[in-house]
Amino acid sequence: MLKDDRTPGALAALPDDALIEAVQRQTFRYFWDGADAASGLALDRRTLVEATGEDLADPRVAIGGSGFGIMAMIVAVERGWITREAALERLGRMRDALFRARRYHGTFPHFMDGASGETFPMSPKDDAGDLVETSFLMMGLLCARQYFSGDTAAERQLRADFDTLWREVEWDWFTQGGQDVLYWHWSPTHGWAMNHQIHGWNECLITYFLAAAAPRHAIAPQVYHRGYASGRDFVNGKTYYGIDMPLGSAYGGPLFFTHYSFLGLDPHGLKDRYADYWDLNTRHVRIHRAHCIANPKGFAGYGEACWGLTASDDPDGYLAHDPSNDNGTISPTAALSSLPYAPTEVMKMVRHLLTAHGTRVWKDYGFVDAFCEARNWFAETYLAIDQGPIVVMMENHRTGLLWKLFMSVPEVQAGLRRLDFSSPYLDA
Repeated sequence: MLKDDRTPGALAALPDDALIEAVQRQTFRYFWDGADAASGLALDRRTLVEATGEDLADPRVAIGGSGFGIMAMIVAVERGWITREAALERLGRMRDALFRARRYHGTFPHFMDGASGETFPMSPKDDAGDLVETSFLMMGLLCARQYFSGDTAAERQLRADFDTLWREVEWDWFTQGGQDVLYWHWSPTHGWAMNHQIHGWNECLITYFLAAAAPRHAIAPQVYHRGYASGRDFVNGKTYYGIDMPLGSAYGGPLFFTHYSFLGLDPHGLKDRYADYWDLNTRHVRIHRAHCIANPKGFAGYGEACWGLTASDDPDGYLAHDPSNDNGTISPTAALSSLPYAPTEVMKMVRHLLTAHGTRVWKDYGFVDAFCEARNWFAETYLAIDQGPIVVMMENHRTGLLWKLFMSVPEVQAGLRRLDFSSPYLDA
């Protein structure tokens, strides 16, 4: 429906703004044309088989990816790729599926069946509530609640229903009886057997933030300060390629750490007692690019115009790639979703991908999930959690649309104050 028939070479010749829009629009197809047929929610992954032309859909709906997809849909309405009415119809189906879903103290599982709402276990004991994926979904619902502000029956009902889903999440349940830390999973069958405490620095800032900002079932601020802001990978303080990294694991970790929470949280001027998040995220991106330029393992293809390591598919399966866990796999989402932090360097990467690799990397749903030149491997897959940040972060760079929506949410502003964050949005 939204497919761009221009060749990769023709796209690469476009001015920056037109090229960004072309990438956003084609990538959005994953969430519009490639969505789950029964529910309209985002499928975890799709595979386009070059040899046969088949489009194979994973049967599992991804809860976090659906939150990212809702944010991408807001971009699509704002840019006129789809009508507001079409978006409301799709969102209504998505809402109905979310109410159908089996929830666990208000949280959703990592994966579910779009038609029945039943949970797809991610692993034998990870078979129920996933607090982190739920937080990604809630970020999307809150943005939609802000955006669809019209005084029509459909928009009023959508806002009310998304508000209900948000209010019913029992964030405090996941402190396992009042501990000063959040736990990632809970199962009615296995209880707390996964025993996965959530500590930073990683993608879970948004999880703790929404847990503290919630109008019901909120955690106390001390849970953030003693839980998230702790652990062996919170404080870093080392220097990589001449760049200091205040927080995080070695080299800052995979780049999705700088993307997921910041699809909604605007890092500009966002500070707490631990970090200046714009500065932190920018340093993280610079370290990754510097690593690919230095290319200590000599992988084919790495350089100034080809960089970016994050969690993605690779020739051997799926891995969280970063400079300390590098097997030669470049994930386009890593650089493309970093557009706000390094616009010139990211646009150089976009043009390189189109001119150097063409249709091996650019297909019906945008750029493929990953590639490894060293092994002449190019993915045929697309993942919701990788495609969504491309659309959203590119839009945040262009207009700040999702940042403005999320940061204007009254509960978000209360959460910023509750956790002693500073932000320009609190002074507006």
